Amino acid sequence: MTSMKFEHLFAPLQVGPMRVPNRICETTNTINSSMAPGLIDDHFIAHHGAKARGGTGWIGGETWLLNLPLPPGAPDEISLRGGFGCRQAAYQNPAFAEGWKKFTDEVHRHGAVVVVQLTHLNALWSPSPVPVVGAQDYTPHVLGEEEIEFLLQTYADAAEVAKNTGADGIEIHCAHETVGYSFLSPVTNRRTDRWGGGPRERIRFVVEALRRVRERVGDALALGIRINGQESRQGGYDNMELREMLYAIGETGLLDFVDIDTGHCWGAPSYVPSSYHPHAEYRETGKASRADLGEMGRKIAVLFTGRINDPVLAEELLKGGYCDLVGMVRAGIADPDFANKAREGRLGEIRRCIGCTRCIDEASEPVCIPYTPTCSINPVIGNELRWEAEYRPAGTPKRVVVVGGGAAGCEAARIAAMRGHKVTLLERGKRLGGQLLIAAKAPGRDSFEDQVYFEENEMIRLGVDVRLEARADIDSIKALAPDTVVIATGSSPRLPEEVPGIALPHVVQGWDVMLGKVSVGERVALVSQEDYYQTPCVAEYLAERGKKVEIFHKSVHLATEVARYSIGMVLNRMEKFGVTVHPNLILAEVKPEALTFVSSWGGNTYLKQGFDSVVLVYGSVPQSDLYDQLKAEGSVREVYLAGGAWVPRRLAEATRHGANIGLMI
Repeated sequence: MTSMKFEHLFAPLQVGPMRVPNRICETTNTINSSMAPGLIDDHFIAHHGAKARGGTGWIGGETWLLNLPLPPGAPDEISLRGGFGCRQAAYQNPAFAEGWKKFTDEVHRHGAVVVVQLTHLNALWSPSPVPVVGAQDYTPHVLGEEEIEFLLQTYADAAEVAKNTGADGIEIHCAHETVGYSFLSPVTNRRTDRWGGGPRERIRFVVEALRRVRERVGDALALGIRINGQESRQGGYDNMELREMLYAIGETGLLDFVDIDTGHCWGAPSYVPSSYHPHAEYRETGKASRADLGEMGRKIAVLFTGRINDPVLAEELLKGGYCDLVGMVRAGIADPDFANKAREGRLGEIRRCIGCTRCIDEASEPVCIPYTPTCSINPVIGNELRWEAEYRPAGTPKRVVVVGGGAAGCEAARIAAMRGHKVTLLERGKRLGGQLLIAAKAPGRDSFEDQVYFEENEMIRLGVDVRLEARADIDSIKALAPDTVVIATGSSPRLPEEVPGIALPHVVQGWDVMLGKVSVGERVALVSQEDYYQTPCVAEYLAERGKKVEIFHKSVHLATEVARYSIGMVLNRMEKFGVTVHPNLILAEVKPEALTFVSSWGGNTYLKQGFDSVVLVYGSVPQSDLYDQLKAEGSVREVYLAGGAWVPRRLAEATRHGANIGLMI
């Protein structure tokens, strides 16, 4: 238990006609939780409803994408680059409204409020012929008067549906890739008619949308906007210009709240800030707007969001006057019960978001439809209904031995112990965590250690017998007389044995560098066969220590599997530390004085010289020998292979695999 007093965080707040039970908000996010695209199904309700049940006071759910007046013959378009461009929107389907009503009833049952976000999210349309997003390379259609009128009317139409389904508030999305943003931005709005001009003229579209909604729903619902604290784009508005626009919008008397974040969708800075961003980095934008809007004759609440994963930080932001409400989306994905745990003084039980951004990153670029939401550290996310159906105390408690204290092993042990099994965990290292301990050594990734703290606390709370620096072989396992054994021995770095000279003494593994097991010279060639975060993490670790690092990478660019909300920050940091990246190269031979590479796509070879050390980041290979031995020996009837010991992948896969085994035992 803790003596921490939350004087502000759990105080109710009146926002227009809406009374929010506390200051914790799930701002609207599109994690694609519904397994029935275009409808609100039980998966959606289970995912977002869990946050209301867990104590979050404001539930935003997922955005309502609105319909467009596409020209005859033009196909509907739903894509990463084009956004949402459809003639029919989900809110126009009575079945969608029925599902949303069921959702609002569930949220209200737990005492929280529902705020519906209305969004024209696309790059097909814009006030002026300028790409909506700087990373895009095509010019949008310029909106005419009839089309603008159509768009404005859709906000009112959708708001009416939201009101009829029991929503408590309406938020018009005016940040990032939306039409509302495009009108506010001096980059994308260069019009000379009534829709363009200076800061006080460019707000006209947003104000008119608010007015249409207010006319349609009256004063029964709270009304607000989501807006970007600064545009972070060449020629875009800065925070001072945003404050001027926001003040002018506030003067209309139409606003009950404003939801502020900062960044853009390609990640430097990102409005879905990863662990590379400081916590609440742009909090001053909230404080400034709160001071400006405080001069109005009526209260306009300020909601600030931007990597806030801890209730203590949230309390400090409220206490310091930075905001009235705190957006904590990913905090609630990592642990939907975090609010109740904080209120009850159980801070040590909170599973804190580590800021890896996989949840929102992958939802923005789903590899399949329907997409299953993913959290790297919470195995229940995206599987809420299955866990609800399958989780139950063990019928017959067993003696369970888990070998390996990485993500998979800890989750297998945690879930098995929660269900009543007697669990012993054997870890050869001095601490639990496995590869999390390596990742946490990289600059900007120290938050990964938060998951280690969580697992350590859980092992103590649940009575798991954790034995560190423990030797595990068949004899030592059999001595514990287990009914069930889980082998979660992880993986080890892959060595490309087919490359001549790979065993030379100046060739080392990236993992060993991060663990301090080896030292390197001043000029380092980092050879990468990995497309996610390991390569930039190792490179930055070395560069921060003054090494001159050059990456030789197999793909078209570094970190090709890092999605759009995070890739910008990864590349930004490589530039900041002076790391040079050579793409499309595969190591062919190592000599004491030189490296030979072959083109990934052609037959050309390249000779590179002058490096003191060669660091390999080639992925890893599973360590399943102990599992194979136990299966062959046959003395333990129930043996499971978990996580990287089966197939080395990413943290979420290891977490889920281990937890699933804990559920099965």
